[in-house]
Amino acid sequence: MSDPYLSGITVLDFTQYLAGPACTRLLTEMGADVIKVEIPPFGDPQRSGVPRRNKRSGGYVQQNRGKRSICVDVTRPEGVALVKELVPLVDVVVENYSAGVMGRRGLGWTDLSAVNPRLIMASISGFGQTGPMKHKTAFDFIAQAYSGLMHVTGSPDGPPTPTGIALGDNNAGFHAFAGLGYALYRRERTGVGCHIDISMVEALFHMQELAVHSGSMDPEYKAERHGAHYAALSPAGAFKAPQGYIAILCTQNQIGYLWAAMDRPDFADDPRFGEAMARLENRAAMTAEIEEWMQSFATDAEVLERLDQFRVPSAAVLDPTDAVNHPFFVERRAVRQVPDPLIGEITVPGFPIKFSDAPPELDLVTHALGEDNDAVLADFLGYDTDRIGRLYEDGVLVKRQH
Repeated sequence: MSDPYLSGITVLDFTQYLAGPACTRLLTEMGADVIKVEIPPFGDPQRSGVPRRNKRSGGYVQQNRGKRSICVDVTRPEGVALVKELVPLVDVVVENYSAGVMGRRGLGWTDLSAVNPRLIMASISGFGQTGPMKHKTAFDFIAQAYSGLMHVTGSPDGPPTPTGIALGDNNAGFHAFAGLGYALYRRERTGVGCHIDISMVEALFHMQELAVHSGSMDPEYKAERHGAHYAALSPAGAFKAPQGYIAILCTQNQIGYLWAAMDRPDFADDPRFGEAMARLENRAAMTAEIEEWMQSFATDAEVLERLDQFRVPSAAVLDPTDAVNHPFFVERRAVRQVPDPLIGEITVPGFPIKFSDAPPELDLVTHALGEDNDAVLADFLGYDTDRIGRLYEDGVLVKRQH
């Protein structure tokens, strides 16, 4: 049986809210020893997120299971000095403060790499560590707006609309996770660390698959909102079914499958629908034909069975609270039921990357604020009980159950 992929890698985690914890969550699930550095008096603000049970936030559990917690006042020189003692003993630092915050505390890349040249540091922020907007405060919606994602999302006659998930946060966290993997690989060859600069806006902007190059090729091109349907293809979108909605997307290679499923081979010769550009120009008529056909079935399941029979790319539009019981998500371990000492059993998304030789999933428990102060300082730095006690008395260390 193989060890976890990141066994032996130690991470100092200065992250909070979502973008940073989304990155270090993945590192934890791959076996890294992640030490979450939280600031008194209450630590990561996500600890108070809703829903809560027994004063424990489900969102905090999802993003922070398995991370050890030390609560150190890094706004004070004594706290900064303590953290700097740990830096030579770790492999990775991850932070997601606004650009410049870590540096002003004496914990920036220049400061930390000076005491550990092998250190790899990932900084996740809204607009990056350089450039004219580096000091601008950002959250997920801000990144969605500035990256253009919000501009192309929503109804054509409605306002720009954010997505229903924190895509900017999670996407940036995953980009940082990927960057750390390559940086660790490079360090194995060179022995040298590096600083990784992840901008939430750029990570989302990189996902623009049409608007950027189209605007450079056609001066008349304008990115627009198209609501429930994809601008570049038809049929491609969410269609009203007998009970809910079903997504269909057909390129020219699959459109014949849809005609066969609908028992409408004549559509292949229909001037409105035969060619891709014609289907775009006649999207409303195409949508009406598909939805009228779907209404001839009693249930969505019957529609999907027919579409699957003819290999039409399609899927039910699932409510995520229902998806947790779907055989696909259950059998693929895309959802997991995990224990928590305060909440009890809670359902969380599973690890999204499948390795052929991965060891069994780790049993990870959420730690209380500052729960690991004593153990980390004793094991890593050799602090004795008296010295640790004085740090509590001085307010440099804090520990709270809730």
